[in-house]
Amino acid sequence: MKKLLQKKILVPTFLCVLFLSTTAFKNDFFEIAKQIEIFTTLYKEINMNYVDETNPADLMDTAIKSMLDDLDPYTRFMNEQDVEAARINNTGDYTGIGARVKTLKDKLVIVEPYKDYPADKAGLKAGDEIIKVGDILVSDYKEDSGNLLKGASGSTVNVTFKRNNETKTATIERAEVDIKAVPHYSMVDKKTGYVVLSKFNRKASAETSYAVRDLKAQGAERLILDLRGNPGGLLNEAVNIVNLFVPKGQLVVTTKSKVKKYNKQYFTTRDPLDTEIPLVVLIDGSSASASEIVSGTLQDLDRAVIVGARSFGKGLVQRPKQLTYGTQIKITISRYYTPSGRCIQSLDYWNRNEKGEAVRVKQENYNEFKTKNGRKVFDGGGIFPDVTINKVKNTTITKAILSSDLIFDFATDYYYNNPSLHIDNLKLNDTDFNAFKKYLDNNNFSFTTDTEKALYKAYETSIKENLNDDIKTDYDALISGLKDSKDQAIDEHKDFILQSLTEEIVKRYAYREGLYEYYKSNDEHIQKSAQILGNTMTYMDYLR
Repeated sequence: MKKLLQKKILVPTFLCVLFLSTTAFKNDFFEIAKQIEIFTTLYKEINMNYVDETNPADLMDTAIKSMLDDLDPYTRFMNEQDVEAARINNTGDYTGIGARVKTLKDKLVIVEPYKDYPADKAGLKAGDEIIKVGDILVSDYKEDSGNLLKGASGSTVNVTFKRNNETKTATIERAEVDIKAVPHYSMVDKKTGYVVLSKFNRKASAETSYAVRDLKAQGAERLILDLRGNPGGLLNEAVNIVNLFVPKGQLVVTTKSKVKKYNKQYFTTRDPLDTEIPLVVLIDGSSASASEIVSGTLQDLDRAVIVGARSFGKGLVQRPKQLTYGTQIKITISRYYTPSGRCIQSLDYWNRNEKGEAVRVKQENYNEFKTKNGRKVFDGGGIFPDVTINKVKNTTITKAILSSDLIFDFATDYYYNNPSLHIDNLKLNDTDFNAFKKYLDNNNFSFTTDTEKALYKAYETSIKENLNDDIKTDYDALISGLKDSKDQAIDEHKDFILQSLTEEIVKRYAYREGLYEYYKSNDEHIQKSAQILGNTMTYMDYLR
């Protein structure tokens, strides 16, 4: 009887106390349990009773994504394929055809073949449209057709593709692909080294260290570190790269969270490579996260002059948490702060406007901080450069042009129409710009402004309210005027468009490696950086 009592009462009571002691003292525990139960019963009823067939996996996927959308863009559910993609991004290693590929509804488009890798060796070029992999038509494949190109190293895959309206075939032998964190480094002049750091994977600091050592052996007495377009990556690698240029024991970044164990300070832990060599860091609106830690820390410590445009402003730290069946959730756990105390984050996802959009801190609400030498720096999101060049506002028109892929397509046509072009001193002009505008028209390029959306909504309301027909005439006149304004907006972004076209065209002829060589002779950021580094007094004036 005593044993039965222990089994039926004491053991469950002990387990209940243990469970409550670890979780239930959280104020929202019972609310969470309640909501989970509601959701479970709702999910069950829909799958059992809905009038048509449902896909439980799709319903759950939609529910999870919709829930996470209310938080921030970086807290994301990751299925098995996403987990593998994250592994590749962090390590830089995978097996495949060696090309960046875009998946569309009925085809796979080669965006960029990597030089001397399988796709390149098989003759594939940027712009090629793969329509068939083996015996499988891409248009008939219901899952991610990009997976059809994956396979073991040494295995082959036959592809059918279109190029210039001509159908071709190729056999590609898959191989191990090593995506370099430092895709290029070289000398700009006899004394200036140039290092491109494109991502912060596990090889980033080792490759950067090797590049700097090699350049110094070649005679480099000053350095340009290019972080433009670098979306970030591993935090520890950012700390290690800062450590190349600052002493051991220096605070690099602080993370702050509501969970105590995630409140951390990250210090340099190694002997530096060179604490004296003059350094310029290039950033732009696509330099994010770890790129901002490196540039922001070097700025706070007055260790480098920052050149370019305001960085992206991603100051949120994510950590993957293992779930069941090989899935994960990448969850935002804290915020980054530079050594001066600046928060990198630019958008507030928790106090949104009436449209549900994240908002930026207004300039009048920026907080002032001081660098090591007492220079003024500010928060408000992102890193503000010491020298601003070619600041391009991310407008509706620039977003629309980039998302349309028409710059990519125009560059492809340009390449095949000019097969013998020498790109060393390629300079696109007004003729090329007008040709691109005509190309936009021929491809029915259009974009809708917020003004048009508001006018159309007002016009629809007027119809419902049976207002007089003169409103239609006024509406048409306003829309016509807006069309002229949109055409003018394209002209106002001429420099941005020509620069984007130039970069895409150069890659067609000389791969990405050739683009970096082109930059050294033609890029305003690099030329300005070399000028700053070439004058010791000018360089030091920026840091005082």
